[in-house]
Amino acid sequence: MSQLFPAKQVLGFVFSLLLTTVALTVYFLDMSFTAGMTILLVTAFIQAGLQLVVFMHAGETKDKGAIYTNVFYGLIIALVTVFGTLLAMIWDM
Repeated sequence: MSQLFPAKQVLGFVFSLLLTTVALTVYFLDMSFTAGMTILLVTAFIQAGLQLVVFMHAGETKDKGAIYTNVFYGLIIALVTVFGTLLAMIWDM
């Protein structure tokens, strides 16, 4: 029976709820902008990684290296796009 119980998915769901509670706590505690944004960004990236690994089963196939490589390249492109936009539009460089 223990083989049929989805323990990994249940723990992932509980951890997702915990991360959501942390994000809501930032809203209700009236933190400073810097502290609040830092906590929100960290919890958002952890939540995204958790969703990718646990619920999208990214690490359970034989080509998981290609999947993680594509995610890494997508993250690099997103960061270059965001910081390139900030450099061009806000920081005037």
